[in-house]
Parts: sequence; structure tokens; C-alpha cells
Amino acid sequence: MAEYARPLPQPTPETRHFWDGCKAGELRLQRCKDCSHRYFPPRPFCPSCSSRNVEIFTASGKATLYSYIINHRPRPDFGEAPHSIAVVTLAEGPRMMTNIVDCPQTPEALQLDMPLEVTFEKVNEEISLPKFRPAKG
Repeated sequence: MAEYARPLPQPTPETRHFWDGCKAGELRLQRCKDCSHRYFPPRPFCPSCSSRNVEIFTASGKATLYSYIINHRPRPDFGEAPHSIAVVTLAEGPRMMTNIVDCPQTPEALQLDMPLEVTFEKVNEEISLPKFRPAKG
């Protein structure tokens, strides 16, 4: 495993389930047991109704590309350029910021609403980052 140059997330008690899921190859979200709202990022209460009656569930890992930019400016601490910085809409409803991988980083390849699937980049023994690639089939 090569040295990872980018800043890494620091799991907290509120986000530990999410990072443990990524490490296990699962995208874990939260759902309110009172109003059924599904959300990301992790937090101990529902952003829709403020209930603390929430549960963790494993998402499908499917998404569509909502928005993106292609960063062409090389930065030693953020890897090679160009690379995409994207927002995806998860099949379960929430949106999350991520990177699109395993495809050319061009407007021709990165089409809005294109189907995506999650993949995990293991950066060390504790952190695996969720990224998305074009869905197969």
C-alpha cells in the first residue's frame, strides 16, 4: 500500500459505523425510524424531523452522477490531475461528495445521470474511501 498524500477523515463516535462499513466494503447510511427519511452524512438525529430514533442500514451501492468538476490543477497532496470531484445521488436518496474512478476524466465520459456503483479505496488499515465508478452492465 503506497503512502496516501491526501488528508484523511478522522472517525468520530457519530461516524464510526460509516467508516467501519467502508472498511468492510459496505456503504452504510442512516434512516429515521419515525419518518423513514434516509440521510447522509452520519449524525445522531434525523435532519428531517430531529428524531433520535435512527438506525443504520447497508445501502445498495448504486448511484447516479448528479454533478461534477474536473480538477486540472496538479497538487502534490491531492494526487494526479485531472481528477473528478463529484456529487452522486445514491439509489436510496441521499447525495454524497466523492470521486469518479475507473473512467476517463473528461466531459464525454462523465455524463450526468450515468449509473454508478461504489468501490472502496483502502488507504490504510483503518480507512477505506468510498468512490464511484461506472456501473457494469
